[in-house]
Amino acid sequence: MTSMQPESSHHSNGKPTMGIRFRQDVTQACKAFLETHGILRDVVVECQEGITRCHMREDWVARFAPNFNTLSLHAHAQNLTQEILWSLFMSPHEFEFENTEALASAVRVRENIARAASKTAVAFRTEAAERPADCWRYDEAAGFVLQPGTCLIHALICATQAATTGKHYDFSCYRASEYVILLGLAQEAQMHHPSLLAAMQKLNEVHAVRSGQFHEVYLHEYGSLEAPLPVHFFVPGDRLWFRNPHEASSDVTGYEGSWVIYMGGGLFSNFWKHDQPFTLSTKCVEIYHWRDGLRTNPHGEAWIDENIVEACVNETLSDPQKMDHVLGVMMRMRDGKGIYAEGGCLDASRECPQQIYVGDCELQLPVIA
Repeated sequence: MTSMQPESSHHSNGKPTMGIRFRQDVTQACKAFLETHGILRDVVVECQEGITRCHMREDWVARFAPNFNTLSLHAHAQNLTQEILWSLFMSPHEFEFENTEALASAVRVRENIARAASKTAVAFRTEAAERPADCWRYDEAAGFVLQPGTCLIHALICATQAATTGKHYDFSCYRASEYVILLGLAQEAQMHHPSLLAAMQKLNEVHAVRSGQFHEVYLHEYGSLEAPLPVHFFVPGDRLWFRNPHEASSDVTGYEGSWVIYMGGGLFSNFWKHDQPFTLSTKCVEIYHWRDGLRTNPHGEAWIDENIVEACVNETLSDPQKMDHVLGVMMRMRDGKGIYAEGGCLDASRECPQQIYVGDCELQLPVIA
């Protein structure tokens, strides 16, 4: 996603609104697209040297999303699609697309991911993993791969959406987020890029793309500790990390931090209690109180007592003074890796899916011998 220096609007904090850049002149198609979604009058569309750029009008941003705060956009949007588009067009990071069809595809993927995240209900286990046996089998080298003849989309839904199977399967939050993202991509591929879905199906029959490889294959990361994103800027369908800034409790496996999906509407996924999604504040409070649940078993192994955490969270949420203190600690940019000083839990970057528009597909699946 290479950026040039566009004409752009500026927020009161001086950061430019970059929005979206198309690699060609799609000015008329872009205006028609914006008109279809009811947002043309609020977007600046300009073409220079054969490249179309678009961003939200400065007065619109100042009114509805000052300082890049997207958490309340849903209150003004007609639907999730519009909320996603607004967030992209007001972004301080410049998103790049070949044309409006590629943008529409990316928006659909984000919608798929946000909706799948809202339905995801799994069990929290960091040292064990379980999948529906009729869909998945475990291979020591390859990880969980599809059973012969099993549809990838069906298998992902069965593994993550307890309402489908009646069972909560064991996941870490990191692995659960991978399944949600993969499902969102596969659903878009099914409708608009069937050859890619066939390739994804074939790959998952022999190899599970996971962890660092998943990040490299399926995602873009935007923002960094050197150039952090605004703390309240989120686009529905983003994956992000909340860091546990308490060194001792962060040593417990699974409590280093928390991977979530921003679902829009000011809400973040809660894979363990999907009917109780987090706000930015409640997520910060939960992670803060992991330190209070830190215990040691008779073997000297540290663990987190979730019952204590829950009680502390409820107490803080009912006490405005405690709430102010906790948010004062947590609502700050995190420290760098290995540093536990004055940083909070907020990350500087977000992750979004690779584009899979059939006419300009970024996603390159690995070749497994």
